[in-house]
Amino acid sequence: MKKVFLNGAIPSDMIADMIKKHSTKTDIGAHAIFLGQVRSDDVNGKKVIGIEYDAYKEMAEKEFHEIREESFQKFPITCLHIYHSMGLVKTGEISLCVFVSSKHRKASFEACEWIVEQIKKRVPIFAKELFDTNDYQWKENTP
Repeated sequence: MKKVFLNGAIPSDMIADMIKKHSTKTDIGAHAIFLGQVRSDDVNGKKVIGIEYDAYKEMAEKEFHEIREESFQKFPITCLHIYHSMGLVKTGEISLCVFVSSKHRKASFEACEWIVEQIKKRVPIFAKELFDTNDYQWKENTP
């Protein structure tokens, strides 16, 4: 099973490096990339300044693996990378990266959307929204 979790935010140079490495794979015609970024929401007059992620790692890694395997059976994709942050991610930083490659754009678009929705529904990841008032609330996943 591939490791999915990274400590802290997903660095932009890592995303750029994935794009660069895929340029040598000439059977690929499309990439769909989803980047989940932490928003500075206003919640009851308090500003979100970051999210602290936690998970049942073993269970979550298993679920990520199953989503990955299902993706290759469901869609004609050639490559898939999934990374999710663990720990603190500040507003404006990336906490989820889904990178899907295929011969044609439609497959990569459809697979990417399906994968993100499956992650939200199935993977036991917990998010604590941190506020500028030095308190927090547990965030619920929404579609």
